Amino acid sequence: MSRASLAKAPHEVAAMFDDVARRYDLTNDVLSLGQDRAWRRAVVRAVDARPGMVVLDLAAGTGTSSEPFEVGGARVVPADFSLGMLRVGKRRRPDLGFTAADALRLPFADASFDAVTLSFGLRNVADTDLALRELLRVTRAGGRLVVCEFSRPRWAPFRAVYLDYLVRALPPIARAVSSNPESYVYLAESIQGWPDQATLAARVRATGWTDVAWRDLSGGIVALHRGTRP
Repeated sequence: MSRASLAKAPHEVAAMFDDVARRYDLTNDVLSLGQDRAWRRAVVRAVDARPGMVVLDLAAGTGTSSEPFEVGGARVVPADFSLGMLRVGKRRRPDLGFTAADALRLPFADASFDAVTLSFGLRNVADTDLALRELLRVTRAGGRLVVCEFSRPRWAPFRAVYLDYLVRALPPIARAVSSNPESYVYLAESIQGWPDQATLAARVRATGWTDVAWRDLSGGIVALHRGTRP
């Protein structure tokens, strides 16, 4: 599904995702009950990339999230800190420019991209605010940010059911389909510790992005945050 970083050093997080790279996309599909496909489509619509635009897809993993931008005529740079993910992605799509990148020190010049997107990766960085500022730095004036991240269902009965799934159902499913089930147990813990929609929006705004807004997906299991570089 995605990255988790609670109490883990960056090299430990990278190693964890190296381990799950081979079956990463399959595991995501199973654990999300197929909802990950709808979430990716929502990201593509929010980015609204046009032919000729340059898009940074950070935490791209194996590149599944990057492919629609390329198909739509934009130039996409899939970037990730897991070399294992990048190797799997490069075997699948050798035409894409997979790039090793640390979200806290992006290897790109200022104002390099028309849009930047980060799906299920912001939880993994050691400094959320610094990552958001780095994304701001590499985005051109007027360019957009789209962050898709796990969030918190706001209807209490549904939230209780969802949290029960994370604690009780996710670990045995992960053991059946993942090459590293423990990483998905860790995923569940990271989701429970992540800020809610309004708190994350405030942090995005505080790091310099304007026109910040969000909308819930799948009843608030996931939230899609947007912003604009002034």
